[in-house]
Amino acid sequence: MATIKVKFRPSTVRGKAGVVCYQLCHRQENRQITTDMRIFPHWWDGERRELVVTPGNESTIFSYRKRIDADLAAVRQIIRELDSIGNEYTLSEVIERFQAPKSEIGMLDYLRKEIGILRQNGQFSTSRNYLRTLNSFSSFLDNYDIPLSVLDTETICKYEKWLWGRKVSRNSSSFYMRILRAAYNKAVHEQLVAQAFPFHEVYTGIAKTSKRAVSEKTILKLQRLDLSRSSALALSRDLFVFSYCTRGMAFVDMAYLKKENIGKGVISYCRHKTGQSLTLRIEPCMEAILRRYIPVTSKSPYVFPIITAENPDRAYLQYQTGLNYHNQKLKRLGRLIGEALPLSSYTPRHSWATAARNHNIPVAVISAGMGHTSEKTTLIYLDSLDNSVIDNANNGILKDLNSTVS
Repeated sequence: MATIKVKFRPSTVRGKAGVVCYQLCHRQENRQITTDMRIFPHWWDGERRELVVTPGNESTIFSYRKRIDADLAAVRQIIRELDSIGNEYTLSEVIERFQAPKSEIGMLDYLRKEIGILRQNGQFSTSRNYLRTLNSFSSFLDNYDIPLSVLDTETICKYEKWLWGRKVSRNSSSFYMRILRAAYNKAVHEQLVAQAFPFHEVYTGIAKTSKRAVSEKTILKLQRLDLSRSSALALSRDLFVFSYCTRGMAFVDMAYLKKENIGKGVISYCRHKTGQSLTLRIEPCMEAILRRYIPVTSKSPYVFPIITAENPDRAYLQYQTGLNYHNQKLKRLGRLIGEALPLSSYTPRHSWATAARNHNIPVAVISAGMGHTSEKTTLIYLDSLDNSVIDNANNGILKDLNSTVS
């Protein structure tokens, strides 16, 4: 098997910089690959065969180290491939393969690779977002891939205008831009492309959305609806009210909520969106809903009858189907109670936050209760907040709902 070592070849002229080279050995044959990395003798540790950081050369050395690591990995991969074939080979073949022009990965292919990795890691929601972005950007490019290095500001600005020309909202356009930027920056981190900041002229913020909150009276109307003739509507109503009662628990967290997350009068779970752990006290209105589904899910580890599959891919599809079905039923429920605002799975979260504000609950307590992690100012207060403060605040909000089940 061939070996490779990093060497320093000093300049024949005193005081001039020498070059970094790679020495390959195989079957008593020695060859060198000369690089364009030039260093001074005092930048090299001959015993350890490595670059040395000195005052003023930090950025150059760090850059060279990354490049050397990448080159060594590439040569060793070539050697492994040749060894696996089983035929005899020469160092000339190794060098020829290493120095051959490398085909640059395209942006669409890179997105496809990332989607595969996300799915393997069980990040189905994120992989779906990447897939949506891939489909949109691919349509813009007429399915013609472009190298990562060609992804410049002009291309991204044209893509933004293309989106707006198709009546895509600013938030949706920003969503695609943020996904593309995240993928591009990861490619930069992997040294697949040099950072060119192609997204600095497009909109990547989040515009204010229309009102999504309903009043506390609307929540009470929903809770008191007689839905004994429709188990599907009853489930969506219960999930809606349960979300509100649990400080805006997201539908994905309710769908994946397991019986093991409930015990000793509390619900403990991790938000799928942020990974943050949350614990909340079970109020009577929550317990009434939980008890209602004990017979329905007696053979399932899940609390609610949304997911039944054990396979992660199948479970995610059931969650997606359940979410779409849930939102359809919520619109119907809204019409039944005469609510002007279309109900959705987001409504309970916005409604709880609005109700908390109307009850004069501090913003820090509201943010803690909802599991916010993006507000840096709020996070400063979270460390000193006792969970009972949040539970007591929630008890005040749910006073009317609790009275109807006690």
